[in-house]
Amino acid sequence: MPISRLLTQPNFDTRWSSLRRPSMTQAPQVWRSWLTDSGSLTKRLIELSDGDFRVEVVRQGWQRPTRSEAKALGMGSREKALIREVQLIGNDQPWVYARTIIPATTLTGRHRTLKLLGNRSLGSLLFSDRSMRRGPLQISRLKLSDDKTPVWARRSLFYLADKPLLVCEVFLPALQRVK
Repeated sequence: MPISRLLTQPNFDTRWSSLRRPSMTQAPQVWRSWLTDSGSLTKRLIELSDGDFRVEVVRQGWQRPTRSEAKALGMGSREKALIREVQLIGNDQPWVYARTIIPATTLTGRHRTLKLLGNRSLGSLLFSDRSMRRGPLQISRLKLSDDKTPVWARRSLFYLADKPLLVCEVFLPALQRVK
């Protein structure tokens, strides 16, 4: 089942906290390494799944970001951005739901190709781009609609040649069950 059906209108406009060293009150131990890892999530998931990994596009199109997303990107409240939502699937289980907000001003020059990713991983592109730098991580909790299970999410700004995009990753319960 696509995770988009599990998350009822994901509230990405929720309160996000700066992530320094998460205490037990901020994040359970089981999720800390996922929330604090500044490396490539794609690479980590590929290793965890022994290569049985894929990206499935849930939706992609021009929309207005949430207020929180627009503020993080320094966008006006009426500006639209390319919003890409995907599932990161390992061993045929949705492990991560990811939402990327890409302002039109970022989709210029060689970075126009960001709109053509399809089922390719954004992470593999980001972490191979020499101009990439990453901003601080933020964390939040969201709820799944199926049983109101709280899930942990993180987000951060990435800059490609100083042009921003915002990536949010929601860690799903199936990932916690992987040994």
